[in-house]
Order: sequence, then C-alpha cells, then structure tokens
Amino acid sequence: MIEYDEIESRMVLKLVYYGPALSGKTTNLLNLHEQLEKKGRGDLMVLDTRDDRTIFFDLLPFYIVSPGGLKIKLKVFTVPGQVKHDATRKAVLQRADGVAFIADSQVVEATNNSQSFENLESNLAIVGLDIDTITLVIQFNKRDLDNIIPGPEVERIWKPTGIPFFYASALEGWGVVETFKSLLELTYSHIDRRYGLDERYGLDMETFIRKLTNIYEPGQAG
Repeated sequence: MIEYDEIESRMVLKLVYYGPALSGKTTNLLNLHEQLEKKGRGDLMVLDTRDDRTIFFDLLPFYIVSPGGLKIKLKVFTVPGQVKHDATRKAVLQRADGVAFIADSQVVEATNNSQSFENLESNLAIVGLDIDTITLVIQFNKRDLDNIIPGPEVERIWKPTGIPFFYASALEGWGVVETFKSLLELTYSHIDRRYGLDERYGLDMETFIRKLTNIYEPGQAG
C-alpha cells in the first residue's frame, strides 16, 4: 500500500524480505547493503527479537527527485523467520508494496518453505493485502550447498504460477542484486500504472532502477 502524498509530491515505498528462519533473508540485505554506493544508502538498523533479528535500512537517506518533481524514498525490511515471532511479521508486512520470499534450497527445508509461504499468504490477508496482486518475487537461496532441490523441480512447481523466481547464494553474493532489481521493476510497473510515473513525473523504469540502486558493477571497487 504505497505511501503517497499528492500535494507534497512525495512517495515512500516499502519492500519486505520474507521466508523461513535461517533461509538467508538477513544475509541478502547485508550483502545488498554492501553492494550499494555509500552515498546512496542509509545505515542498517537492527530490531532485536529473542533468538532472531529483524533488520531494515533506508535505501536512500534522502528522497530522490524525478524530473517532474516527485520525491521517492525506498525502505527495505526483513522479518524474523521463527513461528513465535508471527506478530512481528504481521507488523512488518503492513503497508508493504512488494515482497521477496527467500526460500532455503536445501531438500530438508522444503516443508519449512511451504509452511512459511502459506504463512505469508495468511498474514498478507490479515493486514489487508492480497498475495495475488502484491508485487512478489521468489529467491531460492543457498544454491552453493549440497543436497538442494534440483532446478527442474523448482521450475516444474513455480513456472506455472507466473511468479518470477531466482537462484542465489546470498553468502557468496550472487543472485542477490538480480532478485532485488526484479522486485524493483515489478514495483515500478505497478505504481506507474496507478500514478503515471513516466507520463506525469517523467520517471521511466530505467531511471527509477538506477536511482534506487546505484549498484556497483562487477569488479568495480566499493
């Protein structure tokens, strides 16, 4: 649910990383935060919960300004994965504009992934959001480990859903940026249809992605 003030020409977007405990949500954000230019990111903040952590950061410490004068800020959160922190997960999901579901690719974690995805669907409904309409991508993390769910099996299950999915190793750093950029692209498409970012404010998708990431290119010092 986009926080938009038409009078002030101001928009705040909220993205949430969701998934079972220890699937790599925190590692994704830590890695992503490291790959952002220091001038284009805020500090990581940690909300301590017993046996788990919820972290977030303001992706930009200030608003970016489109050619048409729209000011945009992006906030990125993770949620605690353990079941006992369900109330915290609901609170973090409120007013989310997009979700990245981080699944653990290990075969032994398949049931936990399924239960966590069902929990996401349930909690979205509780906070007034619809899993069929919210911006959503899935990342199968920990592809660097042994005994993982084979790619063909992942594709058999998830391709028919139409939900974009990615393979990653957040620990090694690959797949993290691709997941995030896809989520941003889908978010842009959604808000452009609703608020006319390109036509009304002169903000095309390429500029939107570039301004909200400032990701270092591979091999570039950071």
